Amino acid sequence: MRVRRRSGLRGWGGVGAMAVVCVLALAFVLVLPGTRSHGGRTPVAAGARTTQGVQAKAGDCQDGDVQNLSLAPADAEGPAVAAIRKRGYLRVGVDQNSYGWGYRNPNSASDDLDGFDIALAHQIAQDLLGDRDKVAFKAIPTNEREKAIADDRVDLVVRTMTITCKRLEKVAFSAPYFLTGQQVLAPRTSSITGYDKSLAGKKICSATGSTAYDHLAADKKSGTLPGSTDISTTVPNQLDCLVRLQLNEVDAVVTDGALAASQAAQDPAVELKGGTFTKEYYGVAMKRGADDLVRQVNRSLENYRKDGGWKRAYDNWLSRTLGKDSESATPPTPDYR
Repeated sequence: MRVRRRSGLRGWGGVGAMAVVCVLALAFVLVLPGTRSHGGRTPVAAGARTTQGVQAKAGDCQDGDVQNLSLAPADAEGPAVAAIRKRGYLRVGVDQNSYGWGYRNPNSASDDLDGFDIALAHQIAQDLLGDRDKVAFKAIPTNEREKAIADDRVDLVVRTMTITCKRLEKVAFSAPYFLTGQQVLAPRTSSITGYDKSLAGKKICSATGSTAYDHLAADKKSGTLPGSTDISTTVPNQLDCLVRLQLNEVDAVVTDGALAASQAAQDPAVELKGGTFTKEYYGVAMKRGADDLVRQVNRSLENYRKDGGWKRAYDNWLSRTLGKDSESATPPTPDYR
């Protein structure tokens, strides 16, 4: 069954259009089994190691190596996978306003979602159900990702979600599928030079529940961040920070460099300031205890890397903003424990 709801959102020019997108992202729910993806595939790096292991608890890890704590990929069917197959389609929480990741393509004649995360969700549906279009996309804001899983609104969240030990207390993660890091986005004319003392006296925006805010809060407490830096502005959806920046309500945004690069591509008046100051990995999030689903998703990710799908998706959606030679242009190699 296919159900489509048109949003009427086209293009990315102007603060007004951005604001509309951000408001709709909080409540809009999409069910689009026919959504397009123009993904593709690449071989996994030589020397990849894959060993059997068990899922670690949050207390057993550090953020720096949490990406190694996923279940090894293996074919399995348990209650989580059986429920999805009985239903006949996969429910996936995604973004609908992050350029290159999950967004409505203004150059497309259709009303479908496009982007790197959308292509990955289609691939998982193909591997799990034998049909890439058997997926219902549900747009959820940044601060609703964990709750959407807990409330059983979605089976998976594929939405630029960083794997952390703290989040492992609430959700399970797949193996990592993308490498990124936190970065500063500010107007080109700004005196801000990066994540440094130039942030003194500046007002910074981040998303509620994001790793960006966690770093800001921890670094301000430790003194790494200047004490006069104002980090009080938080928003439900990360793109809302770009709107605040465009309205001159904040001086800078701190977010994942992969997202910041996409936002800089949308607005020529802003740019990335300095390099990334953390190393983080995106993972597909699922309900804790759904080990059979984690294994299936990891199997899908393994195939996606090996058969070239990951690389072609990167070239289609992200190379224009992140570059063909960036550290992010190569898929992470799992080292299962």
